[in-house]
Parts: sequence; structure tokens; C-alpha cells
Amino acid sequence: MQEVAASNIYISRRGDQRPDDPLISLIVPAFNEAEVIGHFLKATRPVLEATGHAYEYVFVDDGSRDETANILSRELKNGLPGRLLGLSRNFGKEAALSAGLEAAKGDIAIIIDADLQDPPELILQMLDGWRAGYDVVYGLRVDRSSDTILKRSTAGMFYRLFNRLANIDMPANAGDFRLIDRVVIDALLRLPERNRFMKGLFAWVGFPAMALPYERPPRKAGTGKFNYWKLWNFALDGLTGFTTLPLRVWFYGGALVSLGAFAYALYLTLRVFAHGIDVPGYASLMVALLFFSGVQLLSIGMIGEYIARLFNEAKQRPVFIVQDVIEGAPTSRPTRLADEKSDAR
Repeated sequence: MQEVAASNIYISRRGDQRPDDPLISLIVPAFNEAEVIGHFLKATRPVLEATGHAYEYVFVDDGSRDETANILSRELKNGLPGRLLGLSRNFGKEAALSAGLEAAKGDIAIIIDADLQDPPELILQMLDGWRAGYDVVYGLRVDRSSDTILKRSTAGMFYRLFNRLANIDMPANAGDFRLIDRVVIDALLRLPERNRFMKGLFAWVGFPAMALPYERPPRKAGTGKFNYWKLWNFALDGLTGFTTLPLRVWFYGGALVSLGAFAYALYLTLRVFAHGIDVPGYASLMVALLFFSGVQLLSIGMIGEYIARLFNEAKQRPVFIVQDVIEGAPTSRPTRLADEKSDAR
């Protein structure tokens, strides 16, 4: 394991305060995963049983159009502990993760995709890091050979650009696969924004974190749901959600262009006084006109991106809508929520 936050008194205190028998919530966003969901359950249940702790599945059906919901409903009726949240439509993975965090009742939440590209066996090592006092233990993908060359290169560029521009440090090649303590869950649920870039939010809330390197295998079955257009918009949401530097770039760029224009105007004035009036070239005039028009459109477009996000936030629409909740078997001990209600009485 790789320690991201240096050892300190907070980590030691948190390690001493860990409950002996935590409830584990496994959060699984799913969108058209009927081909792989059976493999996923076969791979994860033995690992969760091996922890020796009570556990629950929190499936979030993000508007699937295949048999995903039917399969999960049958499994829950046959004794699978946890619940299935059926969203009213496809809201996107970030919204599905938010729904799962809100529905999780455990002392620990583990976020994992259903495609088995995140090895469930690492959950046991994540628990070791949690017992040591780390509130976040995240998977760090050291081998992404299962991804295309284009995806690997663009992902690397995005992480480098994000960490240069944003005021937080988001670990490169860290996906959504991670263990988070209840204090982190509660902190995330207090964040009200509608445009949710979860990788950035995980980094923004802080808390002691530990990296767990692993090699990412290919999907067990089915096909990925992200395309390059979605990834581009995803990256744009991440950048605009955590930094205003693009706006400042255009401010300084505009100042630089204005300074250059003033200097060129002064040069033309002095040349007229020295050599008389000449006819400027059509080609140079058109090049300058098109260049500066393009700069203006780009700057307006960047401002528009931020205004669009302000518009979405001002509407205050919910991040997701749950149309139905299908409950499965109860966990082997009272949930955290039930304990809190008992204490309140």
C-alpha cells in the first residue's frame, strides 16, 4: 500500500476508535449490466463473507433497459442482503454514486463497478488500511493495458492538467473503486452542488487516504458505456467544477492581445508619419480579423460553460430521482441508522 497522507495523531486516533464489527455497504452503480451481474455476485459474495462482518449491497439501477433490474430483484428476493434503487431514468454515473451514498447504511462504504475491472479481492486489503486509521483507501490503477492507447493517453493528460489548474490534488489513475468511512460519506452528502464530479469531490473533502495499487483487468462481460464524447464532457465538468483558471486565462490573454494591438497601432502611426500613407494588405487584414474573432468566440464559449453551470445550480433540481426501492434480506445486525434511532429514543 502507498500512504498518501503522512502518519499523524489523527490516523492513530481513528485507528483506535474503529468499531470491531462494522457494517459494510457495497455500492454498485449499474447501467445495462445484465451480462456481467451474475459474475459480479459470484465474485463479491465470498469476499464479503470472508471479512467476517455484516454487509449489504446497494445497487443503483441507472435507468437500465435490459434485464439488470429483473436479475437483481430476483437475487434480493432469494436472500441477497441489501437493496436496489431504481432511478426514474439514466442520470449518469455521478448521480448514481450520489444515490448510493445516500442510501448506504454502513459504517463503511465500498464503491465498485459491476464489470469486475476492479478486483473484489482487494476489499480485504482496503479493510486493513481502514483499521489502520485511514478514512479513504482507493484503488490506484498501475496497469491500464485493457484500455485503448487513446484513452490511456487522454486520461493521463487530463489528470496532469487537472492537478495543475485545480486547488486540490487528485491522484492520477485513481478511479471510483475505493473504501470510505462514514465520516467521509457524511461530508460528501453535505455538498449541495448539482454538477457532481465525484473523483474531484473525493479529493476535495480530504481525510487521511491510502493508495492501493492494482492492475486493471479487462471487463468480465458486456461492453463499456462511456464513449469519447461522454469522457470529454466528463473532463470538462471536472475542470470547470474545481477551478476558475480558464476564465483568468482569457482575462490575461485579452489583456495581452490588447497590449499587442496598442503596440501595433503605435507602430502604424509612427510609420505613417515617417513614410506616408500606404494601403494595408488584404491577406494580413483577413488573418488578423479571423484570428481575433476566433479568440473572442473561444473566450465567450468558456464563459458560457461557467454560466451554464450556474444556471443548473440555480434551478436546484435534484441530482437524481428514485422511482422505486426493492429491499432484500436484512443484514445480520441492526444498521447504523437503526442504532441512531434507538439512541434518540
